Amino acid sequence: MAHSQLDTTTHYEWAKAKSLLPSKAHCERGLKGALIPDARGETDHIAVVYDEGEAPPEITINKVSVSVHTVLANGVAVAVIASANGKAPNVSDVLLVERWVLS
Repeated sequence: MAHSQLDTTTHYEWAKAKSLLPSKAHCERGLKGALIPDARGETDHIAVVYDEGEAPPEITINKVSVSVHTVLANGVAVAVIASANGKAPNVSDVLLVERWVLS
């Protein structure tokens, strides 16, 4: 069976995501950035986590230098990406994840 581009189970390593679950702040709210390793080794990905019920954040990318870019969610920096080949990340490459919030 062919995998669609929306089928992320085959190459995103969610279990190895960095910064999704802070160890000391279990009830933290607000925007959070996370690095999602790519099992294929092509390119790691950035996920932006936002609170349940909130509108998905607007993602923008600012060029800091030839090889450094900042990912912003609603104008707040959530990730800084330094790439040896200088390739800029694309807004469409950022994964948006809605965080379930305990009430």
